[in-house]
Amino acid sequence: MIRTLWQRLWQPSKRFAIGVIFIVGGVGGVIFWGGFNTFMEHTNTLEFCISCHEMRDTVYEEYKTSVHYSNPSGVRAICSDCHVPKAWGPKLVRKIQASNELLHKVLGTIDTPEKFEEHRLELAQRVWAAMEANDSRECRNCHSFDAMHWEKQRRRSSEKMQEAVKKGQTCIECHKGIAHKRPKQERDD
Repeated sequence: MIRTLWQRLWQPSKRFAIGVIFIVGGVGGVIFWGGFNTFMEHTNTLEFCISCHEMRDTVYEEYKTSVHYSNPSGVRAICSDCHVPKAWGPKLVRKIQASNELLHKVLGTIDTPEKFEEHRLELAQRVWAAMEANDSRECRNCHSFDAMHWEKQRRRSSEKMQEAVKKGQTCIECHKGIAHKRPKQERDD
């Protein structure tokens, strides 16, 4: 009897082994998922976004002079508010796209402020096209036509915004250059 008990302890059943695998796999999955999400959120911080000198010395300096950085209401939008979707699926897609941008930094395509400026129009056009395609989804996280007080806006702004609503326009069609300077190549055209 002791021998049988001893053998059972040293030779666990298949159900026990499968249970251990599920528990270890589940705990490992939770740890992996938590780490993955923590890293994804870390890449949404302003500090991460401006950690390379091309961003810190160019678009960040422009952003600091914009209404998205400092305004009467004290609300500040950071890079991820405008460039990263809130929903998890689109966020993951955007992060994959961003890894391509990081690859080009490593490859040397945009590793200096001069090279960044050389490619700036192409990069801006890619952002503008994405914003047009998703109806300026990230803008609408904070801005809503339904919440606007037309009568509190400047007359011309109110007219143009109401016209945009009627035409079904998206934010970026009129508001390129709101947080960053428009690329020099585009301004020269």
